[in-house]
Amino acid sequence: MGDSGNLASAYGDDSVLFRVLQHLGWDSLANIGYFTFPTLPIAALAGPVPFQRRLARRSLALLDARPGQLVLDAGCGRGDTTARLGDAGCRALGVDIQPSQIHQARRRFGSCSGARFAVADATALPRQAADVPLADGSFDRVHCLEAAFHFGREGRRSFLSESFRLLRPGGRLVLVDVTSRTDQPIGTLDPNGLVRRTWRFDDVEPYERYPLLASAAGFTTRRTLDWSTPVLHRAAQLSALFAGAASTRAGRQALCVRWPGLRELDTREWDEVIAVVRAHQAIGRVTRYAAYVFDKG
Repeated sequence: MGDSGNLASAYGDDSVLFRVLQHLGWDSLANIGYFTFPTLPIAALAGPVPFQRRLARRSLALLDARPGQLVLDAGCGRGDTTARLGDAGCRALGVDIQPSQIHQARRRFGSCSGARFAVADATALPRQAADVPLADGSFDRVHCLEAAFHFGREGRRSFLSESFRLLRPGGRLVLVDVTSRTDQPIGTLDPNGLVRRTWRFDDVEPYERYPLLASAAGFTTRRTLDWSTPVLHRAAQLSALFAGAASTRAGRQALCVRWPGLRELDTREWDEVIAVVRAHQAIGRVTRYAAYVFDKG
């Protein structure tokens, strides 16, 4: 996986986009969100949090995890999905390469008896984490929501191999990730690096390649779901509305009335946010968002 210090800056105050997202409501979750068409006006006014929760619920539902099962939540971030698993009766271990994220996960969800958290690299797991052995065939489920694009090409291969090693026969990996439609290098779509620097990644895996990589690791593909429209396309519509409003003085004032924390942005930062959002929109036209269910026979 990429350098933890470099990756940490994608979710810190030095990223103006992430500061804006925090003002819009991002907290224990940091995914894009799952939007239905009728709820887009609500999302424009309420912010992304209800839709981020919906995406987390849909991702976790694919796990089909049962009470008592041991589940690894890889790239758990601030711990929301790990805590959800713990509350459902699972023995959930959330790992993340960023110490700051694990610190916040423990602060938010440390009282959840079914959830534990540890700093660990999901692409090269230690022998144990948070006193939980990470032995071969010891886990029932592995979950990874919107984190694998950070791992890099070799890191994703390593993560699939580590997940297969960790799972018992009959175990399941649910991997939800941003993917590309083609092998076209992401750099050609993000020539100024605005998106890649914001989120600290180098590339994304082609949509069709993930099942091939999973098969090479030993998995059988149970399901592949294309969530591009409810996740990427509708998020792009909302971001276009935001960028349009942010492009005018009156629009910025209106946004600040709804989300007062945005008043801290100066003119340069507003312009930077608009540029980053538009760069995301350019990449969004050639990317897909997929949920994969991989089973170990």
